Amino acid sequence: MRYSTSRVALGHITTMKFLLDFFPVVLFFIAYKFFGDLPPQLIDSTNSLPFVSLDPKEPKDAIYFATLTIIIATLIQNISHWFIFKKLEKMHIISLGILIVFGSLTLAFKDPLFIKWKVSIFNWVFATVIIGSQFIGKKPLIERMMAHAIEVPKNIWRNINFTWGIFFAMVGVVNIYVAYNYSEETWVDFKLFGVLGMTIVFMIAQGIYLAKHAVIDEEDSETNQQAKEDK
Repeated sequence: MRYSTSRVALGHITTMKFLLDFFPVVLFFIAYKFFGDLPPQLIDSTNSLPFVSLDPKEPKDAIYFATLTIIIATLIQNISHWFIFKKLEKMHIISLGILIVFGSLTLAFKDPLFIKWKVSIFNWVFATVIIGSQFIGKKPLIERMMAHAIEVPKNIWRNINFTWGIFFAMVGVVNIYVAYNYSEETWVDFKLFGVLGMTIVFMIAQGIYLAKHAVIDEEDSETNQQAKEDK
């Protein structure tokens, strides 16, 4: 298969990008869970920033410190991606823009609902872009992102693209349901483990589907046959 010739290098790149994608969310989770254990000096320094007024003795302030943390972490994410891959990801830039808006509103109005809605807004925006690419442009967005790694028929790319769009839309719906029906702490757990778990399961399913429909070219077919003969 075409993807087999470079799958090791691609695997390393994909793993690194996956870690970069969830880096801000992991820091958000850590900042929220360990807010009460932070040194007073760090809180005092943080309080010098606009819209920030935290009290380490107030558990409700944990969400605001976590919000500030994820804004800074997402900025670092974009900078790191630029240095590692020499380009910026549109997905990261969109996430940063939405995060700055909803994160700032969270801090300014002391209302955690803004940061909770950010997760859904981001997923719905991305779902709209992905599904919209089915009808705008020569190739669906997912094909443009992954066609260098694997070759499958056009209709398979359209199926994959559409299911990714539906997946992001559903993540947004589930996020709002959890935000309004469960405690803040449960929502923080869901933001990391729930979304991460859903994403991993979905990616595995998509990988299996793509592998099933991957186009085999002559070069790889001969390579696989030669490997069998050598054994």
